[in-house]
Amino acid sequence: MSEPILVSREGAVETVTLNRPDKFNAMDEALIFALQDYFRGLHDRLDIRIVILKGAGKHFCAGLDLGGWSRDENAGAIHHTWRTQRSIATVMQLMRSCPQPIIALAQGAACGGGLSLLLSSDIRFCAPDFRMNAAYIKIGLGGCDMGSSYFLPRLVGSSLASEMILTGRFIAADRALSSGFVSGVVEPEALDEAAQEIVADMLLTAPMGLRLSKDALNRNIDAPGFEAALAIEDRQQVMLAQTADAAEAQRAFLEKRPPQFGDR
Repeated sequence: MSEPILVSREGAVETVTLNRPDKFNAMDEALIFALQDYFRGLHDRLDIRIVILKGAGKHFCAGLDLGGWSRDENAGAIHHTWRTQRSIATVMQLMRSCPQPIIALAQGAACGGGLSLLLSSDIRFCAPDFRMNAAYIKIGLGGCDMGSSYFLPRLVGSSLASEMILTGRFIAADRALSSGFVSGVVEPEALDEAAQEIVADMLLTAPMGLRLSKDALNRNIDAPGFEAALAIEDRQQVMLAQTADAAEAQRAFLEKRPPQFGDR
């Protein structure tokens, strides 16, 4: 039996690949708990600075695998559904709370939970055949699920978010780009290269500065106002200014050379 996710490492960058191509990477129990274990572990693995998230095969992720979850015969229907629901939602929470920026590369369909994996990432690129939908409302449920009602309006605005959530209709690559959902649309064979260009720039930054930048973006998306956002930024900058890496960056600038950061 193949592993539900594949993890490869190159230096400080890890690539995580959803590995159920025969099922269009639909979310079964094994896949979800593997993702939980991986993203939970990242919180203590600061040697990994960036994560790239991909899906094997034709599609990024087709959403929930309805037949892929074990059933405790002693548990009621609500308890079984709650376990499934919370297990998947926990992956999204861990993706947002892990200190590493996540770059998602998507081809084909991203439906339901697959859309939420993209919403929970930091930067997204897609192939021309990409299409996404908030599929939940199509199966007799509400359209707000797995963070869609939180992230979609912030990413694409209330009108497109409402269109997607209230209808479940597919949005293609061109609208994903024009709405700002993805940073670029590139041919499938160029997705890795698009990610590497971003990765290269991120690796030039001070490690703690990169981590705290994601942290500030997470916190300030919910800041009650401008003053609160400034307060977080001010505290972070004062902290980072005292690091050895900040001193190294200043020396490197004056000496006209690349800085050599040590995460200190």
